[in-house]
Amino acid sequence: MTLQQDINVSLATAVPDLSAQEAEQIAADLYGLDAVASELKGERDRNFHLRTQDERHYVLKVSNPAEDVQVTHFQTQALLHVEDRDGTLPVPRVIRTREGRAEALLARSGAEPRIVRILTYLQGEPLHRAPHSSAQRRNLGACLARLDLALQGFTHPGSGHELMWDLQHASRARGLLVHIADEARRALATRFLDAFESHALPLMPGLRAQIIHNDLNPHNVLVFPDAPDEISGIIDFGDAVHAPLVCDLAVAAAYQMTEVGHPLEGPGHMVSGFHAVLPLEPEEIDILFDLIATRMVLTVAISNWRASRYPENRDYILRNAPRAWAGLESLAQLSRDEAQTYLRQACQGA
Repeated sequence: MTLQQDINVSLATAVPDLSAQEAEQIAADLYGLDAVASELKGERDRNFHLRTQDERHYVLKVSNPAEDVQVTHFQTQALLHVEDRDGTLPVPRVIRTREGRAEALLARSGAEPRIVRILTYLQGEPLHRAPHSSAQRRNLGACLARLDLALQGFTHPGSGHELMWDLQHASRARGLLVHIADEARRALATRFLDAFESHALPLMPGLRAQIIHNDLNPHNVLVFPDAPDEISGIIDFGDAVHAPLVCDLAVAAAYQMTEVGHPLEGPGHMVSGFHAVLPLEPEEIDILFDLIATRMVLTVAISNWRASRYPENRDYILRNAPRAWAGLESLAQLSRDEAQTYLRQACQGA
């Protein structure tokens, strides 16, 4: 199978074409909601913010026609499972249709059928716009650990789908590195991908695994505007997958790099908060550094590839790339032994 055939097909398919007016009609017809719709950015799905006259807020999501219906159903059921296991977690709630269904099917003339869902719209300041602190990073780590605990025991046949953002399949991104024009940066990404394949990949099949969120980047986290150390929301379960538990923490920690201090200071705070709620095993700590760096490699590789395919959405697609490059350059200052020692100490101080 060629690389282009093997790449997750929904990443290679443009988001569904739907107007705000059509979204409003869908909300009215299927959910009985009289709301004003405004478009939200999305990588694969078409998303709209719905606001009713009495100031209730929702998100309407229209799935990408290339995505397996089973995968969309998996994401919906994951949210329902989390609500049942820990109703205090700040995650979206699934809104039922007029008929009491968690999902609806949208069939339009000349178009592939698509799954429609409406979720509650969580209020808060997106993390990428908020001030940052060590307390915030620890709280985020603790919140992610609670989410992973809530997801324990959940199974679904759609959870085994292959996703390019899944660290288990990071080696597939090697063919995408050609889209990184700068030779020095391409070499840096290659170096960390080599380390992943040598040190982390052989151990991953033996690690504890479960369904994880898999995309806790700063655009998917909300904080309280008047208390930015406190987490008010975790959104977008579109990359959820069954994978080693430590991958969830590694993905999130990759977005917590700081501009000053030790290269792993920011991720270390998050690791500490996570470990205090859901203790990591020694084997997980040993490869955490490799996984954090590999997430950054995936960010720059996949983002540059997708930006070349969809230049009209380039700014959104590349939104995390500058921080990923800065993170890789910072991590390159450390030896693997130094990084492992630092992260072990972060766990000991939890």
